Amino acid sequence: MAEALEIKLEDVKEWLEAETISIVEPLKAEGRRLIDDVKAKIDEVLETSDKLLDDAEKEIAKGSRKTYRRAKVMNRLARNISDMIDEIIIPDEISQESLHRFCEELEKTLTKVGRERWKWFPVISPYFIIDRRRFDVALKRATDSLQELRSFSSEEYEKAKAVEDAFSAVDKLHQSLSELGEVEGHKKKMELRKRVLEKKITENQRRITAIQGQSEIVELFQINEKVEELKKEVKHSLRHLQKPFLKFQTLVQSPSYSLFLDETKKLDEYLSDPFKALATEEEEYPMLKKILQKMDDAIAQGKLKLKKSRLRKAKDQIDNLVYNNALLSLHQSCKEVLSKKQQLSTSGRITESKNELAQIQENLKNLQKRKELLDSRGAVLEKKIKETSEKIENQKRELEKTVLDLTNKKAQVLL
Repeated sequence: MAEALEIKLEDVKEWLEAETISIVEPLKAEGRRLIDDVKAKIDEVLETSDKLLDDAEKEIAKGSRKTYRRAKVMNRLARNISDMIDEIIIPDEISQESLHRFCEELEKTLTKVGRERWKWFPVISPYFIIDRRRFDVALKRATDSLQELRSFSSEEYEKAKAVEDAFSAVDKLHQSLSELGEVEGHKKKMELRKRVLEKKITENQRRITAIQGQSEIVELFQINEKVEELKKEVKHSLRHLQKPFLKFQTLVQSPSYSLFLDETKKLDEYLSDPFKALATEEEEYPMLKKILQKMDDAIAQGKLKLKKSRLRKAKDQIDNLVYNNALLSLHQSCKEVLSKKQQLSTSGRITESKNELAQIQENLKNLQKRKELLDSRGAVLEKKIKETSEKIENQKRELEKTVLDLTNKKAQVLL
């Protein structure tokens, strides 16, 4: 098998034109001849229309009662036909597109002329019979010439059309390559912006690690962890009092029972934040004991009703907390941890570090959002590049196949 010719894309048109000139030029010459013939036939229609106009004007000038009205009709008809024909544009270049467009437009014009003729010739009859016959002959010849051109355009000119399609395919391939270049250019710019963002993200993460590694920050972090552990422990230790606390809160809010304001606030605190409520108590948590004792009295008086199982557990825990000081150790731990957290939190160094950390974390969050947006756009561009590359490959294969069909030569188009 003969080795394929290698042709640069920018040279394909010139090479293909040289290879197909023996096919294309005779067809273009024939197309020009047929168009010239159509033009001549159209000119004949125009001449016969002018003759209708001349004869009509002569009859109008005579003022004959028999022909005057019909002459006026023919005068208007001839002018209309001349205006229609004057709008016909003869193509300068011969191509499948120009031939097709010319045939379509000319057919519309001749159809309109035919309709005008069919509408008004019976009105003119039986006068101007020679002019009308001459016009009908010219219109028939123009229609026949158009049909010959249309037949040539759709049949014999197909070979030349294939060459024109190949030229068009070259242009489309150039366009696709240009589109690919633009998309790849956008992707490179986006990748550059992404690298800059990634560098900033890494720098922010490094600064966050450095701040979090400071001894005060580490200690505060450890204290916060201890707070979370104690919160769970306090919640667990008061677990049997949660439902009674809620019922007691509802009771003290009603007119039938009253509680001192400071005790009411403390009760609310034990429901919303048990750790803080216990940690801010005086020694041996006196406020909690007062609340529990009054809650026990309300239970005894029947003002605070609980299910039997809840009631037993609640009374056991009330006794344990009030009379056995069961929360002394946990209370002391909560006070110490809260005090240490407050000391560290109000430290100037810690405050400065926390502010700086918050600012860097917010900046890092914004940078990561921007990177996610670039990643999303990058994925869209990557998909576009893949689709365009596949389109280019398909267009290249089709062009090479067309070249083979036209020239019987195997060619490889170099992009």
